[in-house]
Amino acid sequence: MSDRSFLQWPFFEASHRELSERLEAWCTAHLPVPHADVDATCIGLVRALGEAGFLNYTAGESIDARSLCLLRETLARHDGLADFAFAMQGLGTGAISLFGSEQQKRWLERTRGGQALAAFALTEPRSGSDVARIETSATRDGDHYVLNGEKTWISNGGIADVYTVFARTGEASGAKGLSAFLVPADTPGLEIRERLETIAPHPLARLGFNDMRLPRENLIGESGQGFKIAMSVLDVFRSTVGAAALGFARRALDESLARCRERELFGGPLADLQLVQGHLADMALDVDAAALLVYRAAWTKDQGAERITREAAMAKLYATDRAQQVIDKAVQLHGGDGVRKGHIVESLYREIRALRIYEGASEVQKVIIARSALGNA
Repeated sequence: MSDRSFLQWPFFEASHRELSERLEAWCTAHLPVPHADVDATCIGLVRALGEAGFLNYTAGESIDARSLCLLRETLARHDGLADFAFAMQGLGTGAISLFGSEQQKRWLERTRGGQALAAFALTEPRSGSDVARIETSATRDGDHYVLNGEKTWISNGGIADVYTVFARTGEASGAKGLSAFLVPADTPGLEIRERLETIAPHPLARLGFNDMRLPRENLIGESGQGFKIAMSVLDVFRSTVGAAALGFARRALDESLARCRERELFGGPLADLQLVQGHLADMALDVDAAALLVYRAAWTKDQGAERITREAAMAKLYATDRAQQVIDKAVQLHGGDGVRKGHIVESLYREIRALRIYEGASEVQKVIIARSALGNA
């Protein structure tokens, strides 16, 4: 049983502890699931999470960041693909929840119920962490916008029912000339140009927009607000990436503690060796420190802070980087089993790597933190 004493920290309320208990029971009964057919598995996971009511936390007038983090941490600890399926429902509809019209918010009934999958289309071949370099264009034509361009590394690409797409509408140069659009998957001109495979199988795709016409009512918020919308969504969900990393790290620690108690070496359990104890101590320290940063960021957001850019950057950077180290130690402590395909530790090793890249690479988080420190000084 994983250590859950952190739930008694002052960051949490009784409702969070109740959610954690309910989710833990659900995960124990339903996870992990086979990953042979990733598309079908994700669709099935979204449906199951919706039927269980957990997707209600991904969208709405007020998104509780602590609940999102608890959900992602727990799901990641049990099954990385389950965390992915849950997270994309929130990220993909975040702009609609925060800035969408009443008509656009009708999609939320379907995404929260698990009947529709959502995607967040921001990244381009020449625009990753530098959002201001987006080249996909949206040209006004009467009561429509005409979109042309390409997006890549889009999670749920190819299986999503609705996409939030960011494009250049040209009100100004750089970040000030972007807008956000709601794009149903059946819109003519939307192309799935390539399905992308990664070391941890997830549904990903490269998308194309070929003279795709969208009604003006599909504009999310106001024209020229795209950068603000994207950053507001990432402000909420970036700390949840740290929560997912925390879940992976906590599982790696749990597996390592069990291994070191059971495995014998030189006439006694592995856990008796001081060098091994040193590794376990480092792992436990990194897990708790990451948890403190993640839930500080989430708590700060839930207390009404308009932006938590600095706190979210710290949580995402530290939790993902340290989770990589925790899992690497777990692989070492498991010896040959740690690199055997199908072993939980081997799976964690593949799952964790992408988290240090997406939603702002570690290096970008350092720039954000440094600029915040310099500004405060």
